[in-house]
Formats: sequence, C-alpha cells, structure tokens
Amino acid sequence: MPEARRIMMSTKRKISVFVLALLALAAAQAQDATLAFVPQRTAVNFTLGDVLHTVHGTFVLKSGTVHFNPSTNTVTGMIVVDAASGDSGSSGRDHKMHKEILLSERYTEVTFRPDKVEGKVSQQGTSTVNVHGMFGILGAEHEIVVPAEVELAPDHWTLKTHFDVPYVKWGLKDPSTFILRVGKTVAIDLSASGPSPWPGNPQ
Repeated sequence: MPEARRIMMSTKRKISVFVLALLALAAAQAQDATLAFVPQRTAVNFTLGDVLHTVHGTFVLKSGTVHFNPSTNTVTGMIVVDAASGDSGSSGRDHKMHKEILLSERYTEVTFRPDKVEGKVSQQGTSTVNVHGMFGILGAEHEIVVPAEVELAPDHWTLKTHFDVPYVKWGLKDPSTFILRVGKTVAIDLSASGPSPWPGNPQ
C-alpha cells in the first residue's frame, strides 16, 4: 500500500474515532441524572436555637428519587422525610414537638419537591448550585430556594445542603413561652450519597 494512502486511511480512522467519542459524550450529557436516595446513606439534621442553648436533632428519610435534566436544568421527583421520626434527644421536648408543632400523627410527611436548578451542574465533579422547589409541611407547600453542593461521577453521587425553614412564618406554632424564647427558623442540614446517577452504569 502506498505510504500516502496508508496515512490517509489512518487519518480517517482517527477522525472516525474522535467523532464517535464526541457523539458518545454528547449522548451522555443529554441523559438525565437520577439520584436515588436511601435512608441508610442519607442524614437529615436540624438545629434550633434559643436563649439558653441550641437544640440539635435528626429526622429519618422515608424515600427519595430526583431526576435532573442537564439540557434544561429542570428537576422532577420528591424527597420524603418521616415527620414522626423527629428526635432531639429529649422525650418531653419531642412529645411537644410532635403533638403541638409538627402535628405528626396527622401530617406524617415533610417533603421537598424540586423543579429547577439555578447554575451549571458539571457532568463529572463537584458543582455548587441553587435548587428551586416546593417544601411541604402541615399539608401545605411553600416556595424555597436551597443551596446545594452536588458531585456527579460515573459510579456515584453525593449531595450536601444547608438551609433555613421559617416554620413560624409558614404556619407552625411558635414554641416560645414567656420564659423561653426560641428562634422562628430551624436550620436543616441534609447529606446523601448513592450509586451511579447515569443510566446503564455499574451500581
């Protein structure tokens, strides 16, 4: 085979491989990322301050699946927390929280229904974005924007977020008394991780 023809065929093969790689990358970027939450790998913590000390507690995740479309920055799905699982380490305080504030026997779930991401999510690596959505509590939904740090990788994902819930403004009872004054917002910290966010990748 003449040298010029051999070089030409080799160049064509390289170009073909490069084009296929670009098409594969474009297809991967067009895929929805799916974040499947599991209770064992999800931590939901809350912090409420008062004039004497700060109360720390936890909730337990019930379920959660979030689908993210990187082409449109739209999000669907829901994260569901067990309202009755709220635990601050004090049985008396928790009884009051569930009976008078969360009304958890009637309203058994606290939810977050995201619908849009503000900012760019990297297809691989860590991104800091804002997530817009609806926070559901006591049977009503409230608009909220949640800052989030999300990492996407071929074989796993992680998510961390910290935000404040203005629970008194949203209609929950203010637990403050004449003697004890507590904050009217509660800070929520959520961290989670899961298997591959991309369809068809190893779990």
